[in-house]
Amino acid sequence: MPFELTLRAATPLTPLPTIEEVLPEFLRQIGYLPEGPDGRSGDGPVRETIAYRLVRECLLKDPNKPWYPEELVAVLGAAKASVYRHLNKLKSLDLLEEVDGVADGKGRKGYRLRYGNLARAWDFTEANAQNALKRYRETVDHLQTLIDAAIRSAGTAAAPVKSPSREKR
Repeated sequence: MPFELTLRAATPLTPLPTIEEVLPEFLRQIGYLPEGPDGRSGDGPVRETIAYRLVRECLLKDPNKPWYPEELVAVLGAAKASVYRHLNKLKSLDLLEEVDGVADGKGRKGYRLRYGNLARAWDFTEANAQNALKRYRETVDHLQTLIDAAIRSAGTAAAPVKSPSREKR
């Protein structure tokens, strides 16, 4: 699964005093919850969405517990496809880890917050983001080298681009 994180300049949420204020905004900032006036695309408060409840009522409430999809379906009262969609989004952020387990005699995969701790899980996400930015930098440097070589081979120096003149009104 590809790593995917939304990056945007944002003020730290440190002045906000409660989890219920910080968590939804943080989840919007990183691209887990959709943008919108209440962080959701449908009706009702964000705290009632499957996406939010999965994080708040399950993963953060008991971060060391392996949560099995069938269990999440029952706890959240959601369709299995919806639960998997949100699990996959959290996995793409590298916040979750798969845990092998046997429950009811069946070999199943459970999911839990990576390392059982949000701050430690975020360390992993942050390292992936830094690696992605480093690869972008390598590509940009390579592209600039190719541009410079093309300009030299054409025998022209890069001329400054003039902006169109604006008429005074």
